[in-house]
Parts: sequence; C-alpha cells; structure tokens
Amino acid sequence: MKTIGLLGGMSWESSIEYYRLINETVKKQLGGLHSAKCIMYSVDFEEIERYQHQGDWENATKIMVHAAQSLERGGAEFVAICTNTMHKMADEVQQVIDIPILHIVDATVKKIKLKELQTVGLLGTRFTMEEDFYVGRLRAHRLNVLIPSPEERQIVHRVIYQELVLGKILQPSRKAYLDIIENLRAGGAVAIILGCTEIGLLIKPEDTSLPVFDTTLNHALAAVDFALGNTSIQDYLP
Repeated sequence: MKTIGLLGGMSWESSIEYYRLINETVKKQLGGLHSAKCIMYSVDFEEIERYQHQGDWENATKIMVHAAQSLERGGAEFVAICTNTMHKMADEVQQVIDIPILHIVDATVKKIKLKELQTVGLLGTRFTMEEDFYVGRLRAHRLNVLIPSPEERQIVHRVIYQELVLGKILQPSRKAYLDIIENLRAGGAVAIILGCTEIGLLIKPEDTSLPVFDTTLNHALAAVDFALGNTSIQDYLP
C-alpha cells in the first residue's frame, strides 16, 4: 500500500471527509483491521482564503509548495490536494516535488466517463467556475461544461465561504443551489459536478434527479485505488 499525502485544511470540514472516506474504503476493500497509510498536512485556511480574495496567488502557491514538500519528506508517495480551487497551482507544485499529484478533476472525470456523459454543470468557487485551470482541464477531457449565470455564481461562492467552510448547512442555501442546478439542467446539463469539496456537505445525490459527481468522494476513492495499486496516474490523464 502506498502512503497517501493529503494536503488539507481548505477547509478542515471537508478534510475530515477525505480521511473518513479513504479509511472506510480501505477497510471495505482489504477487510480486517486495515486502514490507510496516510500523512496529512493541514494548512491555516484563514491565510489561504485571504490570499485567494486578494488575488495573491504567488504567496498562496508558496504555502502549497511548502506543504507538498513536507509531505514528500515525511514519506508520502503521492499527493492529493484536498480542495478544488487550490488545484490552480497544481502544476507549479508538481514541478518542485518528485512524487505525483493525483488531480481532483481527473479523478472525477474518470467516473463521469464510465457513465458516458458529455455535458456537465459545474458548481464551485468563482475561481473554479470561471478560470481555465479547472474548466479548461474538464474540456481537455472532451466534456462540455456549463456554469451558472454571474448572479448565481455569486450565490454559490458566498455560500461556500460564508457558510460551508464554517460548517453551516442551511436549508435556504440548499434550495438556492437546487434552483441553480435546475437552471443548469434547462441549459442542457445532464449531470452536475460538485466542484468544491464542501458542497457535498450541502447537496446529496438524493436531492436531485440529475447524476451528481461529488469531487471529494471521487478524489478519495481514486486515492485509495492508486494507493492499493489498482490504477496508475496515467489512467486518469486526458
């Protein structure tokens, strides 16, 4: 079993889910008293969030680089960045470590392709929904990507940063998200990507008739498959 390097804390609310899902899946697959070999580096999200909204991606990248290098020195054999937005600097981080990064987009797309789906709606932070580091990678996998309207993107972003990362799960916000999902369906989406690791705390598969792809779940499951030698990084690339 490979040792998983979890780069978390963005937010710790979703990092808990990674740890739980990974260990539950290892136990299910191997049985007995098995659990995952993993190391977590948990950053201070207050610092990260400030850099994000200041547009100071250089200093945000420095934090991610330091964390990933620490995981490598600690014995991690690959890295899973436990957040969608901070994959913005995944390429820069990969350049300074000698172990692979298992990309959250690639892990999710692998599940989407198994369902032979083509047009997906994307929910996430405004950085994730609007910038090419994420949408471009989805399109590199030959998916059609729909995003909410500007006003709806503001709602999605606000709920993430003012509620979900603080552990607040509010019914009005769930309804707002479901209304946005219905608008994406009307625009042609046949599935929805929950492109923020906290959104799965708010929206569950049973909340909508559209197939929902929770990036936290898919990334965690992919990490287990890779750790157990069931897949390789090449299996996930565009």
